Amino acid sequence: MASAEQKKSYAVIKNFKGLNTKANRTAIDEEEFSWIENAMPIGFGNIKIVQAQSAVVDSGNTAVTFGNVVTTLTSCNLGLSDYILGFEFNGRAEYFRIDTATKGNVAVAGTFSNSSVSTAQWKNEFVFIGDPDKGLFTWNGTDLLAVGGVGSVGITNKGSGYTTAPAVTISAPNQTNGVQATAVATISANAVSYISITNGGSGYTSAPTVTITGGGGSGATAIAQVLTFTKGALVIAVTNGGSGYNTPPAVTITGGGGANAAGTAIVSGNAITAVIMTNVGNNYTSVPTVSIAAPPTPTGNTTATAIGIPNLDSIVSVATFSGRVWVATGRTVTYSSAVSPYDFVSVSAGAITLSDSTLHGNIQYLMSANNFLYIYGDDSINVFSDVRVTTTGSTLFTNTNVSASVGSKLKYAVFPYFRSVLFMNNYGVYALVGSTTSKISDQLDGIFPYIDFTLPVTGGQVLLNNILCAAFNFYLNSSFQIATGSRYVQAIFFEKKWFITSQGTQTYITSVPVGGLISMYGVTGTALYRLYASSTANISSQIQTALSPMKDPIRTKQALKFGVEATLTTPATFNVTMDSEYGSSPVYSLSNTNIDWINNSGTVVTWKNTFGTIIPWVSSKGYNLYKSDAQQYGKYLGLTITSNNAAFIVNTIEFEHELRVRF
Repeated sequence: MASAEQKKSYAVIKNFKGLNTKANRTAIDEEEFSWIENAMPIGFGNIKIVQAQSAVVDSGNTAVTFGNVVTTLTSCNLGLSDYILGFEFNGRAEYFRIDTATKGNVAVAGTFSNSSVSTAQWKNEFVFIGDPDKGLFTWNGTDLLAVGGVGSVGITNKGSGYTTAPAVTISAPNQTNGVQATAVATISANAVSYISITNGGSGYTSAPTVTITGGGGSGATAIAQVLTFTKGALVIAVTNGGSGYNTPPAVTITGGGGANAAGTAIVSGNAITAVIMTNVGNNYTSVPTVSIAAPPTPTGNTTATAIGIPNLDSIVSVATFSGRVWVATGRTVTYSSAVSPYDFVSVSAGAITLSDSTLHGNIQYLMSANNFLYIYGDDSINVFSDVRVTTTGSTLFTNTNVSASVGSKLKYAVFPYFRSVLFMNNYGVYALVGSTTSKISDQLDGIFPYIDFTLPVTGGQVLLNNILCAAFNFYLNSSFQIATGSRYVQAIFFEKKWFITSQGTQTYITSVPVGGLISMYGVTGTALYRLYASSTANISSQIQTALSPMKDPIRTKQALKFGVEATLTTPATFNVTMDSEYGSSPVYSLSNTNIDWINNSGTVVTWKNTFGTIIPWVSSKGYNLYKSDAQQYGKYLGLTITSNNAAFIVNTIEFEHELRVRF
């Protein structure tokens, strides 16, 4: 009769949960995994090996590569076509159109900055592009336009004899297919007293001409100033209008680190009321000196003074929300009018500067979702909502702080997921639902200290095995998993579970809804890939179970056998080790290899179908129990299963052991 210590005991793991790196391998639930890579723990008896990445090819079946290293990857929809946009290190931008499998140019080298470009879809007509240094652009699939609208008009001569408001015509924009700006005049005492912009237009790269006609009078003239989001551009604010001016004095601009800025003084009531920039200049990094010439008769009059205000804030993000375009620079969000997405100057356009102490530093990211515009700071989140226009034409909206302690500066790792917004920061992944922020990445706590946050962190949605998942792409240092090395990986979340995939060296990823499915694309240097796309390419996978006490943590166990129930449709090999708190056993290889038919001469006989395709013979195809004797002992037992094969399913993990001594 066998003693109690020789009694065989069994354990079966079938209700598969997700990855848990928060606790030691001996302390996590026996149905969790200390590491699970390229294997999706869908549920009971169902771990599916994910598909490998596949190089994207064009219509000529040539692998798609961008002309320079991609530093921002995003997507947009124009008409009924989906595009992937690659913004490159040399300032060039290219597109790949998915439905026609064609690649083309968006902009030549030097057009954009070498990193941190942001985009926002406007209807399905064009995409807004926010560049941190070069300003705001639109692209409609053909034309790239600088959103340089007319920002203000200054009257240089009020004219006389006007009985009705004259017509104001602003010349066409410099860029083809730009939108022409419009304005209206107001008269007072038979003279033109004010000109207001009704649509700032777009495509202006230099100041347009302003023509005033009709109204029964004559002599009125005006000049226009272009509004730009370009970093380093200059505007001038009059601090003292002076007195005794009857003609526009000279305006001199010196210093400030920039060049080419020029302005014209506007005289009204013998004082300087404004300085209109005929050229906003470029590359101003500090406040320049602005000098306005003295009035013609200095005695008894005063000289006007003004200050140059350089734009020192980069565009950090652009979004479309509630029929408008919203642009974040520094702590300010500027929004377009209710009439035109290009118009940032008419009465319903405006700007809000966040002065709350909850915003530490500057705004990091804007995102539109769930009827809110989310404003992300490093450690805070605000939401804008309920946008409306008053009877006087101005815009109102609510601004609510929903998180005063959690935010993110990883702007490419913020995206909507069902009715929530998911975002990653340097210490976790969070879900924002309504006004509540909750951490959802406790199981990944062991990974975060080993993520290199100096390298890109990106994210998006992807459909895997008919399940909508959230994916975060980052660089993991080898000090966490020495055996697998430093590399880019993707942390995948679904149904409150996490697992890891590795799809090559994808530095940036982006989601694209194609054909009713949400796909994910990535870029490695210059090469474009579609992730999780190849069902036949081999892929390296690893499933490492918990180290289980087998319901008796104080007794030593002698491992006898293990089994892996799996479903295989093609030849595959599992390499398995039996693990304990002391280490790992030798590697056991289990397989359903091809069977060769050999004739009497020792020649392999091939089998072909009617199309001439060789048909392999496979042993143990389908659902099988792969088992082996095992050599291991310890108070905790587990398995590590690795493979370099594709398209199989792990259904059950089994253990046989004998109990040995206590303590």
